[in-house]
Amino acid sequence: MPVNSNENNNRRGFISKVAKGVIGASLLPNIITAADRKRNIESLAREKSHYSANDQIQIALIGAGGMGTADANTAITVPGVKLIGACDLYDGRLADAKKKWGNDIFTTRDFREVLDRKDVDAVIIATPDHWHKDISVAAMNKGKSVYCEKPMVHDITEGPAVVAAQNNNKVVFQVGSQGMSSLGNEKAKQLLKDGAIGELNYAEGFWARMSPFGAWQYPIPADASPKTVDWDRFLANTTKRDFDPVRFFRWRNYRDYGTGVSGDLFVHLFSSLHFVTGSMGPNKVMATGGLRYWKDGREVPDIMLGMFDYPETQVHPAFNLSLRVNFVDGTGGTNYLRMVGSEGSMTVEWDRVTLYRNKAYSAEDDPLLQTKKAQENGRQYVYDRKSMLPPDKLIYEAEEGYKGAHFDHFYNLFNAMRTNGKVSEDALFGYRAAAPALLCNDSYFSNKIVYWDPKNLKLINK
Repeated sequence: MPVNSNENNNRRGFISKVAKGVIGASLLPNIITAADRKRNIESLAREKSHYSANDQIQIALIGAGGMGTADANTAITVPGVKLIGACDLYDGRLADAKKKWGNDIFTTRDFREVLDRKDVDAVIIATPDHWHKDISVAAMNKGKSVYCEKPMVHDITEGPAVVAAQNNNKVVFQVGSQGMSSLGNEKAKQLLKDGAIGELNYAEGFWARMSPFGAWQYPIPADASPKTVDWDRFLANTTKRDFDPVRFFRWRNYRDYGTGVSGDLFVHLFSSLHFVTGSMGPNKVMATGGLRYWKDGREVPDIMLGMFDYPETQVHPAFNLSLRVNFVDGTGGTNYLRMVGSEGSMTVEWDRVTLYRNKAYSAEDDPLLQTKKAQENGRQYVYDRKSMLPPDKLIYEAEEGYKGAHFDHFYNLFNAMRTNGKVSEDALFGYRAAAPALLCNDSYFSNKIVYWDPKNLKLINK
C-alpha cells in the first residue's frame, strides 16, 4: 500500500506548525519531549529508590575487554543493579576485574560456570563476535536475560537460533547498539513521522576512526601465553591454529572471529535507520573497498563503501542508502546518519538532530517573471516587500545532564526485566540490523551483488 497520502498530510501539518511558529520558536529547540520528561522523572524516582538484596538485579560479564568493561561500568550505574561475576579467557582481565569491582566477585574462564549460577539474573556478552550466538542461546536456555554486543551474530545463518531461543524461553534479550535508546533516534523518528523532511528518498552514513586503537591495534599484554590465555576455548567453535596472541587480542582483524568494519560500525547505522523508519531492511546489497593503510596482516578492509536498496513497504517509500567507513582519514571519530527527503533533510546523532528544511520557493520567485513585471510597470517603482519565513535549520539538542544512550540502553533492559516489558532491539530486530552488515562483507569478499528478503530473512538467488 503506498504511503504517499498519509505522508502528504503529515508534511502539510508539519509545515503548518513551522509557519505558525509553533516549532522553532528558538533555533535551538530542546530535544526532550513530554514522553522524555516522564521517563526522566521515572528514572529519577528509581535512582532515589532503595533496593533490597532480593530486589537487586544481579549480572555477570562475559568478555571483560574494553567494550565489556565499559558496558559493565555503565550497567552498574543503573540503580538496583549489582555486578557479581566476570568471565574472560585471559587471566590478566580476571585479575583486573577484581581490582575494578571488588575481590568478592567470582571470576572464571568458563562461561558455562556463569550460566550455572542461580544468583545471576542477566549476562552481558561482550566476547568476540564468533561467540555471540553460542553464548546467547546457552544463556537464554538457562533462563538468563541477555545484553549482547553488536552484531548479534557472526554469520546470517546463526540468526534464527537466537530468535528462537528468545521466543522459546520468554526472556529479555537486547542487542548492544546503544543508539537505539538515544534521544536523537527518538526525535528523528518523530520528525520523520510528522513529515519534517517530506518523503524519504535517500540516506547516508559515515563512521571514521583516527587512533591506532580505533583501528583495532589493541595492546598485547607482555605476559600473553598459552598459560595465561585459554586459546583452545577461544578456538572451540572455529578453525584450530597454534597460539597467536595477535589473533586473540586483535581479533577484529580476522574473519574467523570478527565481522570487519561493517559488523562493527555499519550495524549501528542500520539499527538507527531501521528504528527511525520502521524498516525491515534492504533487498539489495553491494560493497567495495580495500585494505589501504593497515597492512599489518589483517584480513578485513580498512576502507569500505556499501550501497543498499530499500523496497517500498506499508510504512516507508522506496529509498537508497549509502554507508562508508574510513579508518585512516584522521577525523577523530566522526560519525553520522543523514536522511534526505523531498522537503528537507536531517542529520541524526545520539544526542542531537539537525533538521534542514528546503527554502520556500514559488512562481513569484521566478526571475523571468520578475523581469516581465518590471517591463510592464515601466519606470513605476514597485515595492517588493519580503515575507517572514520560518527557519530553514533547526537544531534539537539533549538537555544538560542527559546521561546518554549507553545508560538508557541498560536502563531499558533492566526496566523490561522488572516489568516483563519489551526492549527496542530484541533478537528479531538485532537480526534484521546485523544481516545487511554481514551481507555487506559477503558482497565485498565475493565481489558480487547480494539479494536479500528482509521480511522472511532469506537469501535470494538471482
